Formats: sequence, structure tokens, C-alpha cells
Amino acid sequence: MTPDHSSSSKDPVDPKAGRRGFMAFAAAGIAGIMIAPGVRLIEVAQAAAAAAAGTASPGANSKVRWGMLIDSTKCASGCTDCVTACNKENGLSGGTKTTDSQWIRKIEIKEVRTGKTQSLPVMCQHCAQPPCVDVCPTGASFKRADGIVLVDKHTCIGCRYCMMACPYKARSFVHSPQTDQNPDVPRGMGTVESCTMCVHKVDKGESPACVTACADAGHGAILFGDLNNPESEISRRIRSIQTMQLRADLKLDPGVSYHGI
Repeated sequence: MTPDHSSSSKDPVDPKAGRRGFMAFAAAGIAGIMIAPGVRLIEVAQAAAAAAAGTASPGANSKVRWGMLIDSTKCASGCTDCVTACNKENGLSGGTKTTDSQWIRKIEIKEVRTGKTQSLPVMCQHCAQPPCVDVCPTGASFKRADGIVLVDKHTCIGCRYCMMACPYKARSFVHSPQTDQNPDVPRGMGTVESCTMCVHKVDKGESPACVTACADAGHGAILFGDLNNPESEISRRIRSIQTMQLRADLKLDPGVSYHGI
């Protein structure tokens, strides 16, 4: 006789069924967070903030690709003006413990053959093919149309897959509650964050804080601009000098290039 598999109150409960149901519900919730294709809550919040302030927020333009050129020959050893400016602009503590968020850090490199040392800042490289985006299970890590790579705090679940995928160690996990935040830079405990290229300033036609601070200090080691525009200062500069990308062998096409290393 064929066993009767019809449902009844005496049938054992399959624990996997509940788990599958929850995952389906969670996936539906994540999908619902997408307001429209390519639009995320972080962008809606930025637009709302701009409207409240009465300022224009053009947002991402697919014809543009924002990038940086860092001239290590102008970057002074021991200078942390760019780091200090980043911390102040984005409400970071400035600590260097593993539990502190560091969106930009200064590193010292040494040429083994010659003994020459150089100092340069390293931050999110805003790759054209970002591995952090590829591994994110919720879509919280995403790349804007203009090449800026961001994390949507509303959908980040803190799994930290993106941190493991980033070859530049450019991402941080927020371990503690955040207070007195810059309203243009949303942060939250239990989420991952990294350099946003000061997207809130870029969308208003301003330069990132690190770029401004470096220029104000008289170094001029960081150049910011549109990589897609052949007539932009950064494009002309890249054509005229030797530059390189960090870990170019990975073929991620970073938006940050370096001269002098």
C-alpha cells in the first residue's frame, strides 16, 4: 500500500520548511527595499536632504566616472592632513584599533632594492569591477552610475563578505552605536562602511574632503576629477605622467591611480 503523505496535525514538522519560508520572506523584503531599478534608499535620502536644504542634487551621471590621482612624490611622510579631514567630515573617531573605522589610511612603502621609502594614502579604490559588490548577498554594496562604490546601510546585514573580498583592506565594520553624526553621512552599528569619495560633496559640485585638505596644506598630492572626460585635468595629467593602479593584476580597474610608486 502506498503511504499517505497528506498533511495532518500528527505529521512531523519539517524545520527546513520554516527556514525556507523565512528566507523567501527576507528576499521579498530586500526586493521591496529597491524603490525602482537602480534606486536605493540611500539615494532617496540624499535627494530628500538636498530638497530640504534647497540645494540641487543631480546624483549619478553615467557619462561621468569620478576618480583620483595620487602623486606620492608630493605626499609627505608623517603628514596626515587627508586622514584628519576624512575623519572630521565623516564623523570617524580617528582611532587606529581594529575596531575603529578607517576610511583612509597612510602607509609607508619601501623599495627593497634601493631602500627608498614613500608615503601614500590608501582608501576604497572605487573599482569598475568591485569584488565587494560581487559577493554582497543583499545588494547593499553597489556601484553608482558614476563609478562611486557605496554601502546602503538600510540593506547591509553586517555579514562582512565584502571586507574579505576587498584586496585593499579598505572597508571597516561599525562595532558601536553612532551619535552626533553628519546627516549627509549615515552610519550605523552592525554595518560595513568605507570611503564614499565624499559623495555628498561631489553631488553638490564640491571636491572630497581629503582633496581639499591636501590642497589647502600646499601639497596638492591628490587630484580629483572625471576620468571619462579627456579634457579634464585628471585625464590630461594621467596621459602626461607614468601612473599605476594598486593590484592592477586583478583587473578590477580601480578609479584611483598613483604616480611615483
